[in-house]
Amino acid sequence: MAQPLLARLREKDPGVEIDVLAPEWVAPVMRRMAEVDDVIAVPFRHKALQLGSRWKTARDLKARGYGEAIVLPNSWKSALLPFFAGIPVRTGYVGEVRYGLLNNVHKNAGPGMVLHYARLSEPPGRKVQQPLSEPRLRVEAQEIEAVRRRFGIHGPYGVFCPGAEYGPAKRWPYFPELSKRLKGQTVILGSAHDREAAQGILGRNLAGETRLDEAIALIAGADYVVTNDSGLMHVAAALGRPLVALFGSSSPKHTPPLSSAARVIWLGVECSPCFERECPLGHFRCMREMTVETVLREIQNLAA
Repeated sequence: MAQPLLARLREKDPGVEIDVLAPEWVAPVMRRMAEVDDVIAVPFRHKALQLGSRWKTARDLKARGYGEAIVLPNSWKSALLPFFAGIPVRTGYVGEVRYGLLNNVHKNAGPGMVLHYARLSEPPGRKVQQPLSEPRLRVEAQEIEAVRRRFGIHGPYGVFCPGAEYGPAKRWPYFPELSKRLKGQTVILGSAHDREAAQGILGRNLAGETRLDEAIALIAGADYVVTNDSGLMHVAAALGRPLVALFGSSSPKHTPPLSSAARVIWLGVECSPCFERECPLGHFRCMREMTVETVLREIQNLAA
């Protein structure tokens, strides 16, 4: 969702050097973006201050001599690095009252995360020229073939991504039933946390068995992808794969898959989107009323 921002920065200044500092777990995605010159992977843990590590990283950043840092997260600690590094222009949203840490401060957020990020390519208050570019990740054909051989996958296949890191309110419960209705082989992808969500699905269960690079390559070679609103949904969209994206407690208006090859299913029940990790009302209608037939029809429409 941040790649259209990077593309806009490159459009405005084709000679600009764009480096991305990112957690180690997401760095493989950034390395596949044509707009990115270098990726600085850091071992920061979620919700951990790690002040010593941030100070050391900031000293390394200072030596690189950056002119501007654009801070995408809204947290106070994420703005410490460019401040410690003495980067002269430090851009981002107010977030957790970050006046001083940031000195090029935006106040108006959204709507939608893509536009939210892209606004940081302009001075505060100035509108972003649209349309924005769609994300694109680079994967070579030989890499896809090598990963397929590594996992013994031969012939055409579809990919299921039944997990969602945020919580069960994002997880469609009928992937096992859908797998029984589809012909051909299915590959199930996700993290180790998604193994429970993958239980009962017919196919090759690789949840927790692949590195992110390998999962990206397998998605790039798939005939189609069915996924909840998750990180792998955005990967599939950026790879241009035929994609059926299932939304329940979240909203496709906020975090849509950015691809003309994607189809979104969202029932829009009266209590949705609630953005909760678990259904606060206990009925889970936003996902339970999304039938296997509805999803199967969208897969067939994509194939046609």
